[in-house]
Amino acid sequence: MAPSATPSTFQGQGLTAEQLQRYNEDGYLIIPDALDASTTASLLQETQKMLSSFSLTDHPMTKFSTGQANDNGSHIGDDYFLTSGDKIRFFFEEDAFHASTGELSKPKDRAINKIGHCLHALNPAFRESTLNASQASVARGLGFRDPRVLQSMVICKQPEIGGKVASHQDSTFLYTDPPSAVGFWIALEDATEENGCLSFAKGSHRRTPVKRRMVRKNDESGVEFVHVEGARFPTNFEVEEKEQEGEEVYTLGEVKAGTLVLIHGNLLHKSEKNLSGKSRFIYTFHVIEGENEYDGRNWLQPPSQGFSRLYR
Repeated sequence: MAPSATPSTFQGQGLTAEQLQRYNEDGYLIIPDALDASTTASLLQETQKMLSSFSLTDHPMTKFSTGQANDNGSHIGDDYFLTSGDKIRFFFEEDAFHASTGELSKPKDRAINKIGHCLHALNPAFRESTLNASQASVARGLGFRDPRVLQSMVICKQPEIGGKVASHQDSTFLYTDPPSAVGFWIALEDATEENGCLSFAKGSHRRTPVKRRMVRKNDESGVEFVHVEGARFPTNFEVEEKEQEGEEVYTLGEVKAGTLVLIHGNLLHKSEKNLSGKSRFIYTFHVIEGENEYDGRNWLQPPSQGFSRLYR
């Protein structure tokens, strides 16, 4: 268990002063038993149902690349991805296909990288576990005034082929001015070093500005990374000078099913490829401050009714 694990007080109680201090210092917070075993099992069952029932007949077979080496964004630039912000869509693992034939090398339910990006609004089971008083109490404890929910998804991290996720900051992909994104990451299965648990650069949110953001290309043909012209840290944020140049040190975040991990939008975090025989299913959604500017350049655009409000 990572050092930032704290006892759970999640069931409608919000965050304790100790938990909030740990989150502010480390940039992430591990809360065990945030979901009870029954709810966790129900969400996992719902995920398996979606994986077994989606159709391949009209699917564009879009792969999702979890690395960032290709800065022009062409790997995720098709219409199926760009219009998924208010839908439930299925994205394949890069290694789920035969290199020679391009055909699937795995059964479809073992080939999907993620299901996204609007589970919180369109799937009743995930909506109930997202838009509720417990999650609202956590957001309130973090200081949100008008928290809006977006980019909800199940990440499957499939056995043997679950892709590596390079070190990144969530605010790169969900930029507000000033930055405000927080990831709510919930383990539906045990996440271990063997099956690709998260790793965190503790405290990096206070010394690492958001320098780049992923935006839609002007011709809507895909996405690209551009320099951030607005604020690079949240408002009234205590920033630390980086003591020396060099690579960040990452702390493993092994957690049990039902654990909630809160991830600051500036925090550097990553996960390794899953080479084990066990999957690592998780559900995640993100919260941004509705009072901050979320512009039309962001890859994910709000539906006509706007992003979901967490406070009612």
